[in-house]
Amino acid sequence: MDIKTKTIEEITVVELAGDIDAKTAPIVTEKVLPLAEPGSKIIMDISNVPYMSSAGLRMLLTLYRQATAKDGKLVLVGLSEEIEDTMSVTGFLDFFKTSETVESGLKILQE
Repeated sequence: MDIKTKTIEEITVVELAGDIDAKTAPIVTEKVLPLAEPGSKIIMDISNVPYMSSAGLRMLLTLYRQATAKDGKLVLVGLSEEIEDTMSVTGFLDFFKTSETVESGLKILQE
């Protein structure tokens, strides 16, 4: 699991690469959850995540809850068709704003 973080105009962009499963989800949670500060704006770029297990979905939901509890915003970018389908069937997509690219995600958070 490769995790890179950068800031673009006060928006934190987290780039994830690799599978998110029971083994890697706690690592992602440990690195990403502290970013959910009051008023934070976070983009999770998962365009290089080919597989996400239920542990990965739980991690996303935990991050969403932390961010929204602190008046933060979260956008998911680059969902693969498989991950998007899984999130749709489970109802997870209802919680998240999504976009195809980091650029369009930035526009959503700048509104």
